[in-house]
Amino acid sequence: MSGQPDSPRLATTLCGLSLTNPVIAASGTFAYGVEFAGILNLNHLGGFVVKGLSREPIKGNPPPRLFEAEAGMLNSIGLQNIGVRAFCEEKLPQLRGLKTRIFANVFGYAQEDYVEVVRVLEDHEGVDAYELNVSCPNTKHGGMFFSSDPVLLGSLVGAVRAAASRPLIVKLSPNVARIQPLAETAASAGASAISLVNTILALAVDAHTRKPRLGAGFGGLSGPAIKPIALRMVYEAAQAVTIPIVGIGGIASGIDAAEFLIAGATAVQVGTATFWDPQSPVRIARELDQFLKEEKIESVRSLTGTLEINRP
Repeated sequence: MSGQPDSPRLATTLCGLSLTNPVIAASGTFAYGVEFAGILNLNHLGGFVVKGLSREPIKGNPPPRLFEAEAGMLNSIGLQNIGVRAFCEEKLPQLRGLKTRIFANVFGYAQEDYVEVVRVLEDHEGVDAYELNVSCPNTKHGGMFFSSDPVLLGSLVGAVRAAASRPLIVKLSPNVARIQPLAETAASAGASAISLVNTILALAVDAHTRKPRLGAGFGGLSGPAIKPIALRMVYEAAQAVTIPIVGIGGIASGIDAAEFLIAGATAVQVGTATFWDPQSPVRIARELDQFLKEEKIESVRSLTGTLEINRP
């Protein structure tokens, strides 16, 4: 196959971390990483984000949890995970020998939940950075989502930043009217980078049974259907802040990845594509390298933020 995932053209940095390429496997789609070791060479990834980690284990939502839409997928997993302590004891030791970058996705339903998860991770080697999933309702504030309230978001990011010695990426939700104020809040509160977008709240209905297709009702839409929305938000966030952006949303090819970089991203994450092609993150890195070669671009870093939009 043309292109190589470790080509010098693909080398980049994110939050001070060197990456062999800018393609990262997204949280919630790559388990804890170790499960994919027999499918692809994990060291050919720019990095991967482990399944979201919470203070205590979570069983997740009732089935069915996945539904294939016309141009994507709805999921309602419910953030099922083994809990941060079990992750550190059972999974993390198997990841320490890898050369690729390992990002720990962190979530909670109160600010102290996030801080405690990070505090536990701080006591263990093998994690390179944190990614905060802020698309959770704050149960102490009437269910208001961290991702849609700048005050809650700023407080959360600031508290975690104070507890964390590693880079801190804040994963923003597209379920807001404007992304710029939230990106600015995250940056001001100490985020090292921003990743976006998370899934879009959606609903699939079975006309015969007159019930939702998912056991929990609503789910998160991901995949090619959300790519144009994600590109727009990446561009808007990149215009609003100076910290790096990690683009997410419907990336299934090297050209898709290039588009996100051009819109303002420094790196990208691949999620839904791994459900039909588990090797897609490595394939996409190869395709991106081939694109750079054909376009006579010496470094992937020179793509970032080169989009030109003529506004009336």
